[in-house]
Amino acid sequence: MKVTKTGKFLLMVEEEDGWEYVERRSGAGVVAVVAVTKAANLLLVEQYRVPVGGRVLSLPAGIYGDHGAELPESGALRELEEETGYTFGRSEILVECPSSAGLTSEKVTYLRAYDLEKVGDGGGEAEEGEDIEVHEVPLDLVGRFVREKQEGGVLVEANLYVGLSFLS
Repeated sequence: MKVTKTGKFLLMVEEEDGWEYVERRSGAGVVAVVAVTKAANLLLVEQYRVPVGGRVLSLPAGIYGDHGAELPESGALRELEEETGYTFGRSEILVECPSSAGLTSEKVTYLRAYDLEKVGDGGGEAEEGEDIEVHEVPLDLVGRFVREKQEGGVLVEANLYVGLSFLS
């Protein structure tokens, strides 16, 4: 393995056979949180994403372990609160899988959060340029909500579809 480019957050790596892919410089992985409120609303987030040049609808998610040793559960708790203003009392790891196996070594741990409690506004970390819109969508209306967002030009991240598969 040879690092061909070093960025602030990413490494471009080339294997002996010429295969190129991206690795994160720090962090243990990504966690995506399937969180349903007591009122049976699924928590979703929407924000502008530079790589795709548009707004993206997704599950609350983020990197864990980028500030030292951290388990997926503690990263999920931190990310959920930062992005949505909710915390959870308990959680369950659902699955870990590659995010884009041909492009990156990154793996996503999907976690189901239970016993949610609203403790703040969410919206992300302003100092990091995050401007996150939080959506609390009734479970029985998620399909329609996602279609309407797509029709309005919002992209839907695959993590949302993976998360929905665990709710059926």
